[in-house]
Amino acid sequence: MTTLRVIADHLIAGPTDVPGDYSVSIARAIIATTPDGCDVESIVPGGSDELVARVRAELTGLADVRPTSISNRGLAIAWSLGAVGSSGSGLVHAPGLRAPLRSHDRERGDQISVTVHDTLAWTSPAAIGRDAVTVRKAFLRRARRFADAIVVPSHAVAGQLAEIADFGDRIRVIAGAGSIGLTVPTDADGRARALELPGTYLLAEGTLDPADGVMDLIIGLRQADLDLPLLVLGTGVDDMPSGPDGDPLRADLESGRVRLMGDLGPEDRAVVLDRATVFVFAGIEAGFGAPIIDALRFGLPVVHSDAPALVELVGDAGIAVERTDATGYPERLATAVAAIAGDEERAARLRIVSSDRARAFTWRDAGERLWQLHADL
Repeated sequence: MTTLRVIADHLIAGPTDVPGDYSVSIARAIIATTPDGCDVESIVPGGSDELVARVRAELTGLADVRPTSISNRGLAIAWSLGAVGSSGSGLVHAPGLRAPLRSHDRERGDQISVTVHDTLAWTSPAAIGRDAVTVRKAFLRRARRFADAIVVPSHAVAGQLAEIADFGDRIRVIAGAGSIGLTVPTDADGRARALELPGTYLLAEGTLDPADGVMDLIIGLRQADLDLPLLVLGTGVDDMPSGPDGDPLRADLESGRVRLMGDLGPEDRAVVLDRATVFVFAGIEAGFGAPIIDALRFGLPVVHSDAPALVELVGDAGIAVERTDATGYPERLATAVAAIAGDEERAARLRIVSSDRARAFTWRDAGERLWQLHADL
């Protein structure tokens, strides 16, 4: 029996490079695509029966759950320093960089793959903070020495990573997919009324951090005076920025021009996506852009920055907006939105392309490719 042990990164304390629900989603995909004669276990931080119970509930089909000998509080630090603890031998996959990277014998069947979702620690360190930068750089150094494969979500990240360090032929591109369980519910009309959704609206996703470009979008729409309200989804999106940009935003909120929706459950999120006119993902830097896949699944035309990973992801299903001139970025975002919202024929064509593009990204494909990766090793 061949066993692949998947690290439950979302249960490890401290800064992580793993976006959103990726850790759980990829683990479920690996379980769902387990080949005959193989099984899947999960590595979780030690010292807590609650964490063991939680991962068993989240990941149905696990053969076993393996707590480490190091507690949650110190696990990431210990791993970054090479103190591995008892995580077992054999095949190990990490959905991020945090992993028990150590010298091992591939001839004996020991393998370890890690995932690098972006290169923000090098390209935009201010966007993630000093602690996260320190952790990511420490783990990448260990990955360069000990990892058998480095999984990345896009060819753009593969290229960026190759410029940071020499990984030879160990970099493998395996894209993720969108949110699991994102289906329009039978009570969609009632949910739309409860959410007070406008008849037509633009939809964006991100925080109000400058790197996410949401404030640039709001400023651009305000200047262009487009007659379409903007709804914004995202973790922490309701944290109002202080300073000169805060007051105009409050005016936009009071007038109804902008609504900050925060995080929504899958049913409400599906309803909001299903009824939007255009989806905007204005982040300046990105390694993949999973929220865009959700929009593509609902046939939404996408306006996005020209970050290479987003251009690669969206293809012909939207409009890429140049980021280099920061002063003109808000205006260019608004112009791109208007080019779709004001041209029904173009919007209809993009909706068809968008739906087709979404089919290129599935969790099943990601799971199968990860199993194939370890078979190739």
